[in-house]
Amino acid sequence: MTINTVTDIEFGETLPAFQPDTGLENVKRFAEAAGWNGPRFTDHEYARKEGLPGALVPGIMSQGFLSAMIHRWAPTAEVRLVDTVFRAPCVVDEIYNINGVVTDIDEESGEVEIDLTVTNEAGETRVFGTAKVRIPTT
Repeated sequence: MTINTVTDIEFGETLPAFQPDTGLENVKRFAEAAGWNGPRFTDHEYARKEGLPGALVPGIMSQGFLSAMIHRWAPTAEVRLVDTVFRAPCVVDEIYNINGVVTDIDEESGEVEIDLTVTNEAGETRVFGTAKVRIPTT
């Protein structure tokens, strides 16, 4: 269901999850656009030489995926804050699930709080956090 107004939302509602494109070519395009085209994000071998498990999905790209999930669910939402904690790296070319659950609703102001997670195929949480969004009241 697409959310149009705050009254369309239920406490505890799970946002539709999705699997973003974390492929090397997509991450390279993002890193170039962000001015972060260093090999840590674009070259698996270089990243491994640095002691990493492979090329990394930039943290701000993960935050973008979380915001995209919110806008897929509620296209009129104004994302006011995405506060995240990076528990473990997200590695390029691996599959991740972007998830959210509504944890607070203020129907008067339209403010909605959403708990966020990025999990890998093993179900491990790599990124978690909270979003504060404003949804139209009418």
